[in-house]
Amino acid sequence: MSFKEGRIERALESSSANKLLVICVDRDNDVGEKAGVLTPVVGRNACIEAAQKLALQDPEDADANSIFFAIKTYEDLARKGYSAEVIVVAGVEGRGIQADEKIVTEVRSVMQRFSANGAVIVSDGEDDESVIPVIQNVVPIVSVQRVVMKVSRSVEYSYAVFGKYLKMIAYDSKYSKFFLGVPGILLLIGGIGTISGYTEEIFAVLVSILGGAFLVRAFDIDRAWSSWSKPTPAGLIRMFTMVAGIIIGLASILSGFSAINTNILDLNILGSGVPNIFADRATLGQFVAGAMPFLWLGIGSVFGGILLSHWLKGSIRQITDVLRMIVLVSLYPTVYQFTNLLIRNESPFTLIPPFLVGLAITLISATFLFRKYRKKKGGEVLTE
Repeated sequence: MSFKEGRIERALESSSANKLLVICVDRDNDVGEKAGVLTPVVGRNACIEAAQKLALQDPEDADANSIFFAIKTYEDLARKGYSAEVIVVAGVEGRGIQADEKIVTEVRSVMQRFSANGAVIVSDGEDDESVIPVIQNVVPIVSVQRVVMKVSRSVEYSYAVFGKYLKMIAYDSKYSKFFLGVPGILLLIGGIGTISGYTEEIFAVLVSILGGAFLVRAFDIDRAWSSWSKPTPAGLIRMFTMVAGIIIGLASILSGFSAINTNILDLNILGSGVPNIFADRATLGQFVAGAMPFLWLGIGSVFGGILLSHWLKGSIRQITDVLRMIVLVSLYPTVYQFTNLLIRNESPFTLIPPFLVGLAITLISATFLFRKYRKKKGGEVLTE
């Protein structure tokens, strides 16, 4: 006995119904619209003929399987000694109230010929089952059976796609090094740490490795590095300028500390032994003023490398790179004047002139460059 047959048996045991009407519901009237079958369809042979017509017109329609399932349910009930009949009722194509009214009318017309005291509803989804409360007013419903296809195209497709992704993770080096390599390293280190007894230290290492892997993947650092380090003129230029820019940027920190006037340096030392440059605004201003030239030079080195790389490739992205360089230069006077506010305690209104000049230069440059961009867009490649 199948699971669904068991459910029907349990429902019948708790009910006093002995004359059962097996109703297959087709609320959107596929059996009529596609197969040209008039409903209600009453009787086993008539239902088989209707299901065959629908299956021939549309083999993928689930309503044909619902009709066959209703016939099987009818045969099972008849074999167990119940007085039963099987019918197919349908609504209208647009569903809604008209469909429900038509279904109820058809059920009532059948009830005049076969006075059932219980009904078994067979449907292929929630839409057909929405008419159940309406049918309940005509005949008591003993059981509701939903037909679920064991094999469907969407399920097969999902399994195929899932298997393809599993194969890619296992055998494609682009994916396996992250999805298998990183967990493998973590498990290996965790096992070594457990055996050696350095659980806390190994846990810190695992968290650091996992965090680094997430950062690398999130910001595409691995792809950027692989593209920049390719043995091409553009790749070598970007790699050199990036490394040089990082080194110069780190040198700006030393330059900032060396620019601090020791006469005003706060002698309070942080717990790490680093001078507290945030002790007063003058000290902070001197640090920023001393670090700015090298910091801007380092950032400019990175931006310049990107610009040269795109220029060698003939990419139209060089227009955006030029604007990025202009914005970097335009910001310098404003930031430098801010350091003067910190060091010399000048009025905040002195920030307005360099800000307006930088904004004007940026807007004029952006207007000019993007006009040039629109002229070249049709004939240039936008990708690298």
